[in-house]
Amino acid sequence: MRAHPAVGDCLLALSLLFVDLLVLLSQARQHHGQPWYVALPLDVAMVAPVAFRRKYPQVTAYVILVLSVPHSALQLGIGSATASCVALYTMVVYVGRRQAALYVVAQLAVAVLQMWARWAPGITLIIIVLIFALCWVLGEFVGARQAYHAEVEARLHLLETERDQAGRIAVAEERGRIARELHDVVAHAVSVIVVQADGASYALRSDPAVAERAVRTISDTGRQALAELRRLLQVLRNEEVTREPRIPQPTAESLEDLAGRVRAAGVPVELSIEGEMTGLPAGVSLGVYRIVQESLTNTLKHAGPGARAQVRVRRAENLVDVEIVDDGAGKARALVPAPDLPGGNGLIGMRERAHLFGGILQAGPCPGGGWRVHATFPVRLDP
Repeated sequence: MRAHPAVGDCLLALSLLFVDLLVLLSQARQHHGQPWYVALPLDVAMVAPVAFRRKYPQVTAYVILVLSVPHSALQLGIGSATASCVALYTMVVYVGRRQAALYVVAQLAVAVLQMWARWAPGITLIIIVLIFALCWVLGEFVGARQAYHAEVEARLHLLETERDQAGRIAVAEERGRIARELHDVVAHAVSVIVVQADGASYALRSDPAVAERAVRTISDTGRQALAELRRLLQVLRNEEVTREPRIPQPTAESLEDLAGRVRAAGVPVELSIEGEMTGLPAGVSLGVYRIVQESLTNTLKHAGPGARAQVRVRRAENLVDVEIVDDGAGKARALVPAPDLPGGNGLIGMRERAHLFGGILQAGPCPGGGWRVHATFPVRLDP
């Protein structure tokens, strides 16, 4: 009945018609009442609008009101009274209080006129008012229940939409994080490999030992890059992530290894670490590592031959301070006008990493030449 409400309305109309037909047969046996060819069509017309009460509630209600006048006047059964109550209930539930109140006034006016024409006692009007009041209260209850269910369904739909939106945002953020990680890993590895390959090509005949070390550095750098790329790609493959152990991400404690690889690539790096890097939040520790890695990668690519880099990492009570300075290609890079630059993908990624944890990043040319990157991360000391 709930899945097909029209079926329920049709069954209700047929039930009212069946009762009126029983009244008609009873009157025919007692040889009084209206002829069947008058009563039967009027009975059918009286209950037929009930089948359409949900689709056309207001039209159906006033059609019932009009047909109830001859039906009740000819005393053809309970169809007129029952259909009028159903119409009032339908008006309250599906149309509204204002239209239902106007309909009640019209029904009472018709009832008063019919009682006046028949000289019916006043108790009948009281009964009619009580029945209409009962139908009104029932309609209010059902209408409130339907409104409550509609509100619950709307909220559930809104929650599903918000959940889907949150999922899309999470996916977008994860893709952005993976893109930053891929950029840092690939840019650093390729820069080291290119520098080492160039050095190996020059030293291949004159100093085979240096060429051999360069080729070994290329091999180690490539393996490390492949391992990190495999870890990042596993994030996109849930099944493989559950079956294979994850490779740990680099942290601030791995800065010595990073500086060693850059030194092997041909850029002297002076690393200074003040304070313990252990106990940092994972995101902050990874951010420190990636910012240093990206800065040294830019030194490899843009600083030119003979450049040197200084990396200072200091952990205070409530923050981690990172500074990377190189002295290469000062004149060419000093043409950049402002310290806070839009930058390429690398600089944008460093700034996003810093801002993600409430930090600040500044990058730009040094007054005497070279390039400086300075980042601060607020952090709580672990108890």
